[in-house]
Amino acid sequence: MTVLASIADLAVTYRRAPQPALTGVSLDIEAGEILAIIGESGSGKSTLARAIAGLLPERTSVAGHLAWPGLDGAPRAGRDIGYVFQDPGSSLNPVLAIGEQAGEGARRHLGLDRRAADAEAVRLLARVHLPEPERIARAYPHQLSGGQRQRVAIAAAIAARPRLLIADEVTSALDVLVQAAIVELLVELVRADGMTLVFVTHDLALASGIADRVAMMAGGRLVELGPTSEVVGMPKAAETAALVAAHIDLATPPLIGEAS
Repeated sequence: MTVLASIADLAVTYRRAPQPALTGVSLDIEAGEILAIIGESGSGKSTLARAIAGLLPERTSVAGHLAWPGLDGAPRAGRDIGYVFQDPGSSLNPVLAIGEQAGEGARRHLGLDRRAADAEAVRLLARVHLPEPERIARAYPHQLSGGQRQRVAIAAAIAARPRLLIADEVTSALDVLVQAAIVELLVELVRADGMTLVFVTHDLALASGIADRVAMMAGGRLVELGPTSEVVGMPKAAETAALVAAHIDLATPPLIGEAS
């Protein structure tokens, strides 16, 4: 497969932090794959995702090498990389209509005029399966549910037709049924558009259902990387084995509703 991005010996240290958030991380991201970055809180998974997207805070110390052989030059934020954050409530502007926010990427990066961008916003809202997209486009973030706001955030992230979509803990604040719908939507979109998806989560069971490969993070290091079936079926790192052991069986259906 074509390598979209290549990371070599990446190290990240936040300003005034006593120790690095990432140390010696090396991996390739293959074009068209779904790569799950797994780890507990503080493992460095979100730092890795933000480093890939170029979204680290100012005055953060970064060492190592990040190349993009699958792109013509350096990636453009918003154009080549779409990013969906954990909390759409904080990433959406409360005083701007949904349609304006969903269509901003198309207007800025694809050169659409205001009218065309508004029409594209409605199309995008329909693509993420929001009901009555014309009405939603006129609404404001506070008028939508958490799941609906996350769908808007996804629509905005894909507006400029990026090559890479990063979903950073996008289901952690949602209930189980909405989680499943959001994950299904992400897979549908990346497969339809030929995007690459980096799916950041602490939930190995959730990721194992969609990912081609799994990257296991612990203590700011990449401790295991491989095809999902191998990592789940024959974990090599103790941290991965502990996560697998926390699930009775990753293929077992939920027990809710089965108790007599």
